[in-house]
Formats: sequence, C-alpha cells, structure tokens
Amino acid sequence: MTDINAMVIDLSHWDPADDYDAVKRAGIVGVIYKATEGTGYTDNTYVSQQHAAKAAGLKWGAYHFADASDVQRQIENFMHFASPDPDELFCLDWEDYGANTMSVSNCKKWISGVEEALNRPGECVIYSGNTAKEMLDGSDDFFGSRRLWLAQYGSSYSVQESWDDCWLWQYTDGVYGPSPHSIDGVGPCDINSYAGTAQQLAAEWASGSAVQPRPPRPPPPVPDRRLVTVDIMSPPGVKVMVNINGLPLGRNRRAG
Repeated sequence: MTDINAMVIDLSHWDPADDYDAVKRAGIVGVIYKATEGTGYTDNTYVSQQHAAKAAGLKWGAYHFADASDVQRQIENFMHFASPDPDELFCLDWEDYGANTMSVSNCKKWISGVEEALNRPGECVIYSGNTAKEMLDGSDDFFGSRRLWLAQYGSSYSVQESWDDCWLWQYTDGVYGPSPHSIDGVGPCDINSYAGTAQQLAAEWASGSAVQPRPPRPPPPVPDRRLVTVDIMSPPGVKVMVNINGLPLGRNRRAG
C-alpha cells in the first residue's frame, strides 16, 4: 500500500469549507477550487472561499473543468473569472465526460493558451486518471513535462507512461478509497496525498519548483594598497611624472 500523506483538498460549490482555520489545523497545506467549466459556467462560491482560505494561511489553486465546447472560449472563461495570481496554482480538470470529453488536442490548446496568457510556461497542473490513460498514446512529452494530479481511488496507483510519477494523488472522493475520507472544517471531500513535506509543497505550489534564493552579491574588490618605493634620479630642473596603468600618481621634482 502506498503511504497516505493528506495535504491538499479540492472543493467546489458542492462542498465548500465552513472553517478554513480548522482545515489548516488538520494539516492541510493547500486548497484547489473549481473556478469554471466549459465556456460560460463560473462557481459562485469561488471568491468568498478564496478569501477565507488565504486569510487562514492556506495555499490556493483554481481548476477549470474541461469539456468539448469551443476551446478558445473556455480559455477566456477561465482567464476572465479566475486569472490566478503568480502564487496560485492553476489546473485543467481533464476527466471523462462522455461525448463531451475534451480531446487531447484541445487539452494542449487550453493549457498552452492559459500558460501564455499568464506568462507561466509549463506550470499548468493536469488533473486526470483513466482519461489520460485511455486517450494518450504512449509517452507524450507535452503532458509529461507538466505536473500530474492523479485521480485513482485505491491502496496504490499507477500513472500513464508520459509521467514517471504523480505530483498529487487524489486517493479518495470522501467515500471511496483509503482513509481518511474527511477533513475538519469541511467533512467528507476529495483529499489528496503529497509525498514530500509541507514546506516542500508550499515552496513548489504555484510553479512546480521551489524558488532558489539568489546567491549574495560578491563583495567589491579590495584595492591593492601595498606601498612601493621607487627612487628616480633625474637631472636638475627636469620634471618627472609617474603613472601606473595610466593613472597619474604624483610628481617628483627632486633634483638628483
């Protein structure tokens, strides 16, 4: 059995949290919330939940539920409503929707379009389970270069061959899958396991990689203040100028 390390919940208007302070005390680090669906739907609980979660010190993310409708309008719907800040995660929820399931090519268009609009190349998280396994043919570098948020309710998991592993593992929907199924402040809900520490998750939340601190600037070079004594002999009345590297250092009018 794969270890469960519950650190992220994903919610929507179906199951909003009523106490994000309790959510944080339960060990949750981040919340990913449904923002939009298709070309026109927006979740009317999104903004109030976002403010409450961030006020409690939780990381925030937004996801778009994909369908087969016009992909450019889906991009515009998400960007107009959610337009995630640089510290917020963004995700495409790509799952089975029958005849209305988003195609592989439109997934790529949505991901590329939103990343370009946000100027955040490669940072989109892809939520999927069997859909990716059934619709992707072999290893796809476009998908594999982005983080996978895997949905699979069981004691262990497997990923489509584009990925070596998943970034997050949604192991339960609050009913099926291993325990725990419930989080204080919400109740039964989608819960996700993360293999690292809370500090690691927080550091890589938005971009996928921890921001490396800039190295300190090197100190300015210390001038060479070594003294050099030079004796110069010259005929009476002759001016002598000494310079090193083109910089005049002084004059000596001493007669020899």
